[in-house]
Amino acid sequence: MASTQLKFDFFRETIGARSPKVDAAIEALATEDRTDAHGVVFTRLEVADFILDLVGYTVNQPLHRKRLLEPSFGGGDFLLPVIGRLLAAWRAEKRARDVVDELGGAIRAVELHRKTFAATRQSVIERIKQEGITIGYATTLADRWLVQGDFLLDPPEGHFDFVVGNPPYVRQELIPAPLLAVYRNRYQTMYDRADLYIPFIECSLLMLAESGTLGFICADRWMKNRYGGPLRNLVSKRFHLKIYVDMMDTPAFHKEVIAYPAITIISLEKPGATRAAHRPSIERSTLIKLAEELRANILPTKDGAVREIPRVTNGAEPWLLESPDQMAIIRRLEQQYPTLDEASCKVGIGVATGADKAFIGDFEALDVEPDCKLPLVTTRDILSGEVRWRGQGVINPFNDDGRLVDLRNYPRLRRYLEARRDVIAGRHCAQKAPCNWYRTIDRITPSIAKKQKLLIPDIKGEAHVVYEPGQLYPHHNLYYVTSEAWDLRALQAVLLSGVTRLFVATYSTKMHGGFLRFQAQYLRRIRIPQWHDVPEGLRKELSEAAQMRDLQACNRATFKLYGLNNEERAALGGIGE
Repeated sequence: MASTQLKFDFFRETIGARSPKVDAAIEALATEDRTDAHGVVFTRLEVADFILDLVGYTVNQPLHRKRLLEPSFGGGDFLLPVIGRLLAAWRAEKRARDVVDELGGAIRAVELHRKTFAATRQSVIERIKQEGITIGYATTLADRWLVQGDFLLDPPEGHFDFVVGNPPYVRQELIPAPLLAVYRNRYQTMYDRADLYIPFIECSLLMLAESGTLGFICADRWMKNRYGGPLRNLVSKRFHLKIYVDMMDTPAFHKEVIAYPAITIISLEKPGATRAAHRPSIERSTLIKLAEELRANILPTKDGAVREIPRVTNGAEPWLLESPDQMAIIRRLEQQYPTLDEASCKVGIGVATGADKAFIGDFEALDVEPDCKLPLVTTRDILSGEVRWRGQGVINPFNDDGRLVDLRNYPRLRRYLEARRDVIAGRHCAQKAPCNWYRTIDRITPSIAKKQKLLIPDIKGEAHVVYEPGQLYPHHNLYYVTSEAWDLRALQAVLLSGVTRLFVATYSTKMHGGFLRFQAQYLRRIRIPQWHDVPEGLRKELSEAAQMRDLQACNRATFKLYGLNNEERAALGGIGE
């Protein structure tokens, strides 16, 4: 039977009836056994307690008169310590009234996955019983507090003084299409490639009471990348980013994660400066002391673990949370110099085919017409810092004008593609446009192969910039830079320097182990002078440093280019001295 239940947004505006397909999608997620399907990552108790301290959910507060929400409680990593604090605060006031009446409204916790819900519900009942409360009252409290369902479609009633937790990290590809469409329609922050934790943050923020506080630990990608723009804008306009704690390379969870996690404490109050700390030791005593420093009325001394950063939030702009002296360098260079694009340098990415095994092979062995293939450069070809081509090639099904070739005019190409049609036509892009089944995902522009270019792999610990003289076409895991003005060898020196790393580290998301994303959107943030403003002697110094691949010489020449003073050089770690 079709569902006729109406759904409402936070302002009680009807958004339409839920379809059977959506109900089926929710049921599938609620019963799915794969942990990646419902984004399970278990938070250590020390970290959960740290976040509860940061939001002010402490036993010296009348917690039984407050309301706390956990939107995805999982195994109870936050919920169980919350219950302990609530009961301790309640007992401290020597309350003798009915425990259900007193505490029944103090917690609302939601979990979609049924098996997880049932197991944690039992743990909650046992935790309450440990306080000497009868099983009848314990069961009633658990059933008042816990809700099994989809938080994004059925958020609890009312507003909350505290929202805490570790929202589910689920990629869009794992969300059934009908449900994803409903999420996109309902949440303004479900933008581009946003993962599920993004609308969880939006929904949770909009449920805060006046002066209420949210404390989440999750991936930090949204703080800087494209899909986080609408959520950053929401925070900037209506909330105060009070505290940020960088948790990269800390054992914050019970299993290792690839994404770079961070703790954010956001309140519904007038915006102000942000207190920040980086990579604390996951020890109870250390975290208790750090929480005290982060929440102190007066900022601790500069030598402490906490610093204060003004104006972190700025509309949809990325959040810049690096050290103040490094940020001063970024701001000066941004005010003084143009972007790469403005300095006549273009950033692009190589070709994605969607079926590399079909489109890519030994260049000489690809049995197609000569103008239907191009020599291909991949990450493996540039591992040494120079191009050492391994002989790979890519099929090019496009004319020079950008249109697909007519296969009737290319019998060898047609025969090659038809032999691999099942693989090629099975791609999503081919199914969307069956008549263009043989196109690569990205259009190939043959002239790019003939241009001198700088090749940059996506994920690296340091800049890895390789000069290619104009013979090869880049693969999709390589970004490339061309220029109509700059000498590419001189530009290579700049891109190899500590200044470029500072730009990328400031704007990019970081990966596990401190690796950076050298993506086009971050490379385009780099500022450089116009080529005609670079003195002849410095042009030569930059070019020679790059050709020798002498990173110290690249830094020295680049520091001269930007006119960095001694303090600025020190802020970059003294490199290039």
